[in-house]
Amino acid sequence: MATKFDAIIIGTGQAGPSLSQRMTGRGLKTAIIERKLFGGTCVNVGCIPTKALVASARAAHMARRGGDFGVSIDGTINIDMKQVKARKDAIVEQSNTGVTNWLRNMDDLTVYEGHARLESANTVRVNGDLLQADKIIINVGGRPVVPDMPGIHEIDYMTSSDIMNVDFLPEHLIIIGGSYIGLEFAQMYRRFGSRVTVVEMGSKLISREDDDVSATVQEILEAEGVEFRLNASCIGLAKIGTQVVVTANCEPGAEDIVGSHVLLAVGRKPNTDDLGLDAAGVETDARGQIIVDDSLSTNIPGIWALGDVNGRGAFTHTSYNDYEILAANLFDNDTRQVSDRIMTYGLFIDPPLGRIGMTETQVRQSGKKALIGKMMMARVGRARERSETQGFMKVLIDAESEKILGAAFLGIGGDEVIHSLTDIMYADASYKVIQRATHIHPTVSELVPTMLGDLIPLI
Repeated sequence: MATKFDAIIIGTGQAGPSLSQRMTGRGLKTAIIERKLFGGTCVNVGCIPTKALVASARAAHMARRGGDFGVSIDGTINIDMKQVKARKDAIVEQSNTGVTNWLRNMDDLTVYEGHARLESANTVRVNGDLLQADKIIINVGGRPVVPDMPGIHEIDYMTSSDIMNVDFLPEHLIIIGGSYIGLEFAQMYRRFGSRVTVVEMGSKLISREDDDVSATVQEILEAEGVEFRLNASCIGLAKIGTQVVVTANCEPGAEDIVGSHVLLAVGRKPNTDDLGLDAAGVETDARGQIIVDDSLSTNIPGIWALGDVNGRGAFTHTSYNDYEILAANLFDNDTRQVSDRIMTYGLFIDPPLGRIGMTETQVRQSGKKALIGKMMMARVGRARERSETQGFMKVLIDAESEKILGAAFLGIGGDEVIHSLTDIMYADASYKVIQRATHIHPTVSELVPTMLGDLIPLI
């Protein structure tokens, strides 16, 4: 006999708790199921802990730079990795406990702990219990990819989740993958004191970004001592004694990379392979992502998929926006769609990258008549005051409509300043709204109007 609910939510990641509150607040008897960590990836092994580690690494970096600012620090800079981890763990614990208590104390919500599997289009089994509901929301997130490369099973490797448990300093950390996750860890551990080598199969870092963004990111990290091996066409791994040997090129005479530890940062995959989707008839794509329409509905009426599992964003902020879209459609008579979302995201190296909309490459490929503005961060007073002049700001404008097409802000405050463009883009307004605005001096944002006043044709 199934226990009947009005709604079942599988997964307590970013969208799940808030959706639970909306549903129970509307009088729906709701069940939420979590198989491992309340709060999902972001709270436990993603955004929150990694940015806590980034903060510790920045503190170490700035301590070493004290002399640049006329600040003398006697003696050596010592990094206590156990204390670094303890600080990170305390921050995670606070967030995890907050989500757990929120859910466990929510009226009309039943919390189940265990692995959920769909048995039909309206039933879910968790542990030995069979639950039934007309509304099922899949919010199971994703996990790091472990590629089947030669020698992978011969070594002890780490993923971005495993490395959260590290409380020591790797002598030489080899990172497989030169994109967002890998680069954040590369700078972080280099600042902690490890030798770091990044191995990337492509010809450049973060392949989805423009060449100037990729090259500048590489320059920033190389200036801090991070080493790179690009065009790694033939990656293999082996263990020799206590060391790990990584082959990046199979050509005769190619030099191997010898290190102490390996971090795999080659992407993430959705947690759909043991969810019983076939039993419910829910369709997935070739990558295992659940196929959804513009309202986040699957092909089965009454089943929705939110967050990383649907491949429509795979960021914490897009996962939360998925919740907002579904809640608006279910409860607010407000027809919101995923296609209304303007993609924006960040790369949290130091200085950070803030990105929104189209890249320069995409604008060129589109054939649109466009304008471009670019300003080096060395022109920005705030950057000079902080002695952090690396990077640039770049914006693309539709020459006919005056609408902002996209932007990349790589530099101090870039992950925050990008939002000044985000809001204008959502307002569907002309770039001149910002160009004619008066911003506070001295800030990074004050130079955005100046940049927009110096646009030239994209040729």
